[in-house]
Amino acid sequence: MIEIEDRELDALLADDPGGPVVMLNLLRFRPDGGRESYGRYAEALGRSINTRYGLTVEYLGDGGRPLVAEAGQAWDMVVLVRYPDRRAFAAMLRDPEYQAVSHLRSEALVESVLQPTTPVALR
Repeated sequence: MIEIEDRELDALLADDPGGPVVMLNLLRFRPDGGRESYGRYAEALGRSINTRYGLTVEYLGDGGRPLVAEAGQAWDMVVLVRYPDRRAFAAMLRDPEYQAVSHLRSEALVESVLQPTTPVALR
C-alpha cells in the first residue's frame, strides 16, 4: 500500500499521545525512475511545505543488504521525518499544495511502510 486512507489518518489522530511524532519511512522504488520521482517529491516539499508544518528530515539513507530479515524485506531507502505533532502531519496531508505533489511519491514507489513512532526518553 502506498496511499494513506482517511480512516488510517483518523486513527492516527485518535491515538495521539501528544508531542512530536517521528515517521519511519521504508521505501522500495519503482525500477523505472522511481528514485528520481521521489527526489522531485522531496524537492517539492522543501519549497514551502516543510517550513509550514515544521517537519525536519532527521535521517535519510540508502538501504543496504539486510542482516536479519525475511526474503523480500530489503528497502531502497530509509527516511525518518520529525513532525511537531500528529496534527501537523495530518494537516500537511490534507493541504492542497501537498496533494498537488503527492502523486510524485505514489509514482515513485512500488511499496512502502509509513509508521509513526513516539520518542522515548532514555534514562
